Amino acid sequence: MAAHRGRPPALGPERSFTFPDIHRTTLDNGLKVWTVEHHQVPLVSVLALVPAGASADPPDRPGLAAITGDMLDEGSGDRSALDVHEALGRIGAQLELDVGHDATVLGLTTLERYLDRGLELVRDMLIRPRFEQREFDRVRDLRLNRLLQMKDMPPALADRAFTQLLYRHHPYGHLPIGSEGSLRALMIRDIAAFHRRAYVPSRITLIAVGDAPHQALTSAIARAFADWRAESPDPIPDPDAFPAPAAPASRLALVHRSAAAQSELRIGHVALPRRSPDYHGALVANMILGGQFVSRINMNLREDKGYTYGARTAFEFRRAPGPFVLYASVQADATAAALRESIAEIRAIRGERPVTRQELELGRASLTRGYPRSFETADQIARAAAQLSLYGLPDDYFTSFVPTVLALTEDEVTAIAARHIDPAKLLSVVVGDREKVLPSLRALDAGDIADVSVT
Repeated sequence: MAAHRGRPPALGPERSFTFPDIHRTTLDNGLKVWTVEHHQVPLVSVLALVPAGASADPPDRPGLAAITGDMLDEGSGDRSALDVHEALGRIGAQLELDVGHDATVLGLTTLERYLDRGLELVRDMLIRPRFEQREFDRVRDLRLNRLLQMKDMPPALADRAFTQLLYRHHPYGHLPIGSEGSLRALMIRDIAAFHRRAYVPSRITLIAVGDAPHQALTSAIARAFADWRAESPDPIPDPDAFPAPAAPASRLALVHRSAAAQSELRIGHVALPRRSPDYHGALVANMILGGQFVSRINMNLREDKGYTYGARTAFEFRRAPGPFVLYASVQADATAAALRESIAEIRAIRGERPVTRQELELGRASLTRGYPRSFETADQIARAAAQLSLYGLPDDYFTSFVPTVLALTEDEVTAIAARHIDPAKLLSVVVGDREKVLPSLRALDAGDIADVSVT
């Protein structure tokens, strides 16, 4: 069969996909237990979903949730930090900890025959962390050093400035790692108090996915956690009740970085929450606008103008409305032009230059082709189940994802882009050399330019 190098091959039929059944139960202590059978390999993934992330940090303690999570495997129960990791190694377990804006997730994957031993380790980390001063000092120093490194990284500076300006005085207004001042002020008692408040069984969902029957997975979890008794009268901030953040004081901000050859850009605004009915349409609109190499913004800034090696956009979905963001690093002398072109592309997709049939098909295909590969491993399935729990999504969400995306039309995607991407609300942050970029930024006539320092 002859192949034409200048023409992509025709798309084949979509593969059907069905998310496996989830069995649910609740232990007497309120711990929610979800199990999924997955028999491809003799592994089990256990994932503890704690619905307390960076947005649960007290206003004067940004970074508290993240460092609390980091301390879980730094000694627990009768084991020191080294003992914990030796025990993990003896059962070949892989441990992962993620702290996002809405949740902390502790995950462990091990062989099915070591399930009880793995659950014992997870139980001790969740229930009996030691929070020793020596380990706390070490973890805090690592985080302070990381913050110091980030000050020399333009993308990190741009992310911090964009977050702080977009979500002023809001629970989403800081990165999970926190700030230098907060970390230096934190004490062991702060972490212990946060742990007592957030790590209680009635607030946690424990998900087990692997090569065992539902009943065996549930029984193993019950053996490990049935005796856990802990309650807290102090509530965890509920993102569903967060107020809308105040509008940024300025629509254009500059973070000076002397002698920078390139400018780091962040352009965006607060958009929509994860549970929005427009979620699928927003994903497709983003793929067309800036979510893939052949997107409008990348083709314009990179292929046509040559301002950058790459530009992309994304919706960051959270329980409360998360941001829509454009990311790019451009030549310093093209900073203002790149901003102008980016905003023009954002404006155009709302109707001035609506989504075409070809763009729709390419955008949909980028989301649906290969979709089943996102659910091949026990860990992937466990994390997908965690999304269902955290965001309150229906059980058929993943099964219906591809048909829902394929049912979208050009007009629907254009309308959804118009509802959720608004040039009038955009905040633009530039990390670059003031002397090089300020005259051209003033010529944009975008109002006052805030001179910002990142803390």
